[in-house]
Amino acid sequence: MHFLVFDTGIGGMGVASALRQLHPTCAITYVMDNAGFPYGNRQPHDIIARVAAVMRAALATCAPDVAVIACNTATTFALETLRQNFNVPFTGCVPPLKPAAAATQSWVIAVLATPATINGAYLAALASTHAPACRVLRHGAANLAQLAEHRFAGRHVTQAAVNAELAGLLAQPGAEAIDAVALGCTHYAWLLPELKAAMPAHVAWFDPAMPVAQQALRVARAQPRQTDTPPADLLLTTGHCDTAGLGFARTRIIIPCLNA
Repeated sequence: MHFLVFDTGIGGMGVASALRQLHPTCAITYVMDNAGFPYGNRQPHDIIARVAAVMRAALATCAPDVAVIACNTATTFALETLRQNFNVPFTGCVPPLKPAAAATQSWVIAVLATPATINGAYLAALASTHAPACRVLRHGAANLAQLAEHRFAGRHVTQAAVNAELAGLLAQPGAEAIDAVALGCTHYAWLLPELKAAMPAHVAWFDPAMPVAQQALRVARAQPRQTDTPPADLLLTTGHCDTAGLGFARTRIIIPCLNA
């Protein structure tokens, strides 16, 4: 099987890793809009235009069985546009509110995401559908994704920096009762030790990576194969970046003229 995994940075690497666990022989084309990172403070129309442009360039180089939008913000605003404009099965990534709501005993759960995701109508609808009996506290963290990029690159990330990003959540009325947190950005899983240290030990954390990978695999199995011989793994980026640690022997810059 051949999966295309899209993200603005290293957040989708968790989804790619989960796909590897589920299907060790699959091929992965990882598409990174690093020139446009981060999406969290962009306007919806800009996000839609960027994702569509990057996807158009990526799909000109490969024919995946499934394209996985492993970015919550891109999923929130651009997924339907992608499905309408490209003849490829798409799966998205949304905050795992359903398992968080199933796990809570206090009926107070939190969603930690980017400002764009938090402020979108999509999240409100998701909470109404999957956590109707819960009080859902939402917080848009401005810099957590960047801190995750630093952590992945081997740079030091302080507990104080992570605590500062959570301050707006913990200051909300009722926050002391939170016992489950849904991560609404795939980047955040790379900071789980610091996130856990910032809140009481009993709080459960829910990462969307494995559920997204499981859904992508289900969709792929329902599709005819695009090729009997999947291509070698490939990393496509929109700008220059340090590819060390990403695990891709082949890399290529796409749309270098697409400015941030």
